[in-house]
Amino acid sequence: MTLNVEQEAPVQTRSAPGRAVARGGAARPHSIRSRFRRSVRRYWQLYLLLLLPIAWFIVFKYIPMANAIIAFKNYNPIDGVWGSPWVGFDNFANLFRNPVFPRLVGNTFILAAYTLLASFPLPIILALALNEVRLRFFKRTVQMVTYAPYFISTVVVVSMTILLLSPRVGILGRTLSFFGAGQVDLLADADFFRHIYVATDIWTTTGYSAVIYLAALASVDVSLYEAAKIDGASRLQKIWNVDIPALLPTATIILILGVGNIMAIGFEKAFLFQNALNLSTAEIIPTYVYKTGILNANFSLGATVGLFNAVISLVLLLVVNGVSKRVTGNGLW
Repeated sequence: MTLNVEQEAPVQTRSAPGRAVARGGAARPHSIRSRFRRSVRRYWQLYLLLLLPIAWFIVFKYIPMANAIIAFKNYNPIDGVWGSPWVGFDNFANLFRNPVFPRLVGNTFILAAYTLLASFPLPIILALALNEVRLRFFKRTVQMVTYAPYFISTVVVVSMTILLLSPRVGILGRTLSFFGAGQVDLLADADFFRHIYVATDIWTTTGYSAVIYLAALASVDVSLYEAAKIDGASRLQKIWNVDIPALLPTATIILILGVGNIMAIGFEKAFLFQNALNLSTAEIIPTYVYKTGILNANFSLGATVGLFNAVISLVLLLVVNGVSKRVTGNGLW
């Protein structure tokens, strides 16, 4: 006896708006263009809000990048950016042959690395400590006191530091004189420049950076704390096994960004702290670009130094992001 099986033609069904799925077959992928149009129609208000920041980045960030071409030219303001004669890599060759260049790179890297290593763990420690405080008034007071210095201008911070460390009228200088140490001018000592710079940076940014980690801790599932309490975990064990893993993705992203900006350390504070006596450690790439490119009107050399600095920062960002993706699974992309 034979059994006849009637074959049916595949029937198309709708599993989602605009997506045809064949029975027994694979879903037909949508084109990127159609998905983008659908997204714009659905969330047009959000795309409208993005127009202004996108325009700002294009006008003030991406369009000026074209002027970096003067690093390969003998720039003349009269001829303009595109009319100045090409010199190829002569500006880079002159930069690398400059006896000051190794000291500039070394000062910049040491100061930036010192700042990153000293200031990176402190906001995490502060956030973990504040997360354990149960007294609301004390917690809010500490947050306000540590957060407020971030809004103080760099010029004001430097002025306060100079007055504090002044050997004649400063509190520290008068204290050292009272104990017989004499008048010690720390700002005139090149060995103390990096310590002063990092100390002021920690004071102004620790409270602000801790807010990011406090937000990450606020999103931790309460059931994890309850489970740790049932298991008899101590407070330190709870921090180690619950809080720190919750902070790890955020800390990884901030560390990657910090390493990517390691060569782009701030210009203002370093320039304001500089004087003729501490210049051996205080002269960094941004201040050198300002002095050579703006004050001495050597725009081609200034652009060359800035372009070199940007390329090194990009390479560091790519390398650190790749290492982070392999080690922790977290990265910027």
